[in-house]
Amino acid sequence: MALNARQDDILELLRAEDRVDVDNLAARFAVTTQTIRRDLTELCERGLATRTHGGARKLVSASSFGYEERRLRNASAKEAMASRAAALIPNGASVILNIGTTTEQVAAALATHEDLTVITNNINVIHILRGARLNSLVIAGGSVRQSDGAVVGAEAVEFINRYKTDFAVIGTSSLDEDGAVLDFDEREVAVARAILANARTKILVADSTKFERNAPVRICDVADLDYVITDTRPPESFAKAAAAGGTKLISLDD
Repeated sequence: MALNARQDDILELLRAEDRVDVDNLAARFAVTTQTIRRDLTELCERGLATRTHGGARKLVSASSFGYEERRLRNASAKEAMASRAAALIPNGASVILNIGTTTEQVAAALATHEDLTVITNNINVIHILRGARLNSLVIAGGSVRQSDGAVVGAEAVEFINRYKTDFAVIGTSSLDEDGAVLDFDEREVAVARAILANARTKILVADSTKFERNAPVRICDVADLDYVITDTRPPESFAKAAAAGGTKLISLDD
């Protein structure tokens, strides 16, 4: 469900002012404090803000961008990268997709393929591909992270280890110029590692903003991948690490 106009305005205030107060918002919008509290609760449940005593503040860590907000960031570039990734995957192939707004775009780009076997730990991918002409559509078992629909944990890793697919398509939260592929959540990283370990061809889709973030948990190195698809040419040191590992870089600049 989309945010209402007042909630959009509150989100803009949070971006500008870092913190908002229930009483001030109620006066500003001429509504009750109960209405404002409901608005803030919804924004927080969607991962767009964090509650404080008497109000809310915006999310400040790179790991905490609300999932719906991340969907809007670089949306056109993500769609174009997804088309490049989908072009690498033929009809009839098996593919596993992990959590991420860019991998969801890949799922959308694969919706016109035929006879794919798709495995994912991303509930959103299931919704995207539910009506596609697939051979099968499989979701991993495990704990669901409610903020973004990721299925994570040991059960998800065990589930994925039952399969061997033709392709893996993963996203990530952070890229280091030395070639490290990184994320914030150890449970999510464990699933991503299992996905890569059980695929013949490994594809990473990540836009250039990932070089602006620092995450602590290593998924893999660029040399462990077959393809990296990004919107702009990556830093030279990253490109050299990819070349040394035999990883093909594909950017929208090419």
